[in-house]
Amino acid sequence: MPDLHLGLVGVGRIGAMHAANIVATPGVGTLTLADADPARVRAVAAALPGDGAGVAVADDVDALVRSGIDGLVVAAGTAAHPELIRAGVEAGIPVLCEKPVAPDVALSLPVLEHVAARGGVVRIGHQRRHDPGYREAKRAFDAGELGWLHAVRAVTCDATPPAVEFIATSGGLFRDCSVHDFDVLRWITGREVVQVYARGSNNGDPEIGRVGDVDSALAVCTLDDGTLAVVTASRYNGAGHDVRLELQGSRGTLVVGMDEAMAARSAEPGVAFPAGPPHATFAERFAGAYRAEVAAFVDLVNGVDGDLCHPRDAVAASLVADAAQESLVTGVPVAVPPLPAPLAAPVA
Repeated sequence: MPDLHLGLVGVGRIGAMHAANIVATPGVGTLTLADADPARVRAVAAALPGDGAGVAVADDVDALVRSGIDGLVVAAGTAAHPELIRAGVEAGIPVLCEKPVAPDVALSLPVLEHVAARGGVVRIGHQRRHDPGYREAKRAFDAGELGWLHAVRAVTCDATPPAVEFIATSGGLFRDCSVHDFDVLRWITGREVVQVYARGSNNGDPEIGRVGDVDSALAVCTLDDGTLAVVTASRYNGAGHDVRLELQGSRGTLVVGMDEAMAARSAEPGVAFPAGPPHATFAERFAGAYRAEVAAFVDLVNGVDGDLCHPRDAVAASLVADAAQESLVTGVPVAVPPLPAPLAAPVA
């Protein structure tokens, strides 16, 4: 099978990481980049390793699509996602787009309808589905090793907050960070979240509150079988980047993220675990998952479907995030509405 020609739109922080992973992925022969900032895209192209795939730069998205690419990776700003997904679908090429599908669920639904009507092949970048720990948790639960779940606890905490300018446009802590936890809740348990009750606080930079967000939050999620899941998030975890998932079952308990880089320490005398330095950012924590995600996309372009997140499932996770954000504002539990029947996202 000949090496693929992939295209990448957007070479900011995540886009530049994707570019490095793409050129290092077996089966990729050429990568063509496009970005709204000509100087930035040239700088990223020049910095890519010379021993990987060949690299080219397109003047714009139209030129990129016309260059004969076999697949399109979208890492541009969220507002551009719907247009770029449609461009890939209209060109008849598979698309891997960073989460979310669109800035909100209302804007996402027409995209899902367009993809379905055109028979498009689109997947959304929820990289935790490719992390070894999360994959083992799903395998163990599916195999019945944990029994039935009586509690689930998910954590996503950044060591330091991003710029306030980003937070002001992120849609809120639940949509920005916890949406990953909401996705893996559905993916691992095979259940829907039907209700969310959320609380939040601001004890850090007061500017975060002034732009309408919180710096720490908690959501109690009720699954459709009655199981309770607690999702916590913070932008101020000084111990390091902390992402964990705890599945407590009737037969056993499994924890994702409990390794030598866990951003915590034991209070028990004589306990040295964990001994390693904690991860500083999500890019370090999920470096391997991002590489595996690109490899899965290469497989998809070659006709082999894997565990990449379907856009319907991504929007289903966004529905939970929207409900959490609404509960945070109103102070009352909020029911999570299902996707419209023709677009319903099967949990898998």
